[in-house]
Amino acid sequence: MSAEREPVRLVVGATEVARYVVDPELDARHGPRPYLHPVRTLGGTVVTDALPADHVWHLGASLAVQDVNGSNLWGGRTYVRDVGYTWRDDHGRIAHTGWARRSADRLAHLLEWRDPRGAVLLTEERRLSAVPSGGDVSAWRLDVDYTLRAPDGQDVRLGSPATNGRPDGAGYGGFFWRAVSTGPASVFSASATGEEAVNGSAETWIALVGTGPDGRAYTLVFSGLGDGDRWFTRTAMYPGVGVAFAFERPVTIAAGTTRRGRHAVVVADGALDRATAAALAAGSGPPRGRLAT
Repeated sequence: MSAEREPVRLVVGATEVARYVVDPELDARHGPRPYLHPVRTLGGTVVTDALPADHVWHLGASLAVQDVNGSNLWGGRTYVRDVGYTWRDDHGRIAHTGWARRSADRLAHLLEWRDPRGAVLLTEERRLSAVPSGGDVSAWRLDVDYTLRAPDGQDVRLGSPATNGRPDGAGYGGFFWRAVSTGPASVFSASATGEEAVNGSAETWIALVGTGPDGRAYTLVFSGLGDGDRWFTRTAMYPGVGVAFAFERPVTIAAGTTRRGRHAVVVADGALDRATAAALAAGSGPPRGRLAT
């Protein structure tokens, strides 16, 4: 494996908290794209899953959208209106094209969202950083900052299974975190508890509590919805949380314009209560500034 393709470590202090797989060699049907896995708490508990048997195209923490001008950059079967999920030859990829910064706690790089023929649908600037969360809780924070740009002369439509006709709150696609839990996971927000209550909401923050492969509890606290975004949550079928771009209706990035996302995920040891999760979310200021070129 070339140095360019090797996973990159993210470190908080002297502790490795995540590895970033920049250029995975995957079947096109799995939606090849950069992803974070394994992500760990400061205590060492793994909190992501990748290539799970139930949804092989779930890749740790990543950006992925199932319908980008008709190309599937999520992986798996495509939801077709009045037909359902169908295997189609429509899988694109999100490709790393160059580094702007690589350090122990901060990464910045350029990417292209490509259709099955390799044509560029979107270009992206992405920044990731790992910082201590402070306080008395054993926790750190992942900041995710990205800017998607549509090409000149071409609007780009972002859709989801929901916008293509699937019912039951399946508006996934955007920033998605496939968690791992050896026991039942739970999800809550400031005012709601449970998958059905939280899914599709626009709460300021939501938290997922799970049990890692080592048997220890952990909590993830997500914040940073953009205008029109909604939370996508799952706990019954599998544990996962996402920032959904097109939960109910398609979103268009007009030709030559950009869409920016800034999210924070606090990764904590232990099962936190609502008050503690709220306090951690309140301290999760979004990353600022643009990617240096």
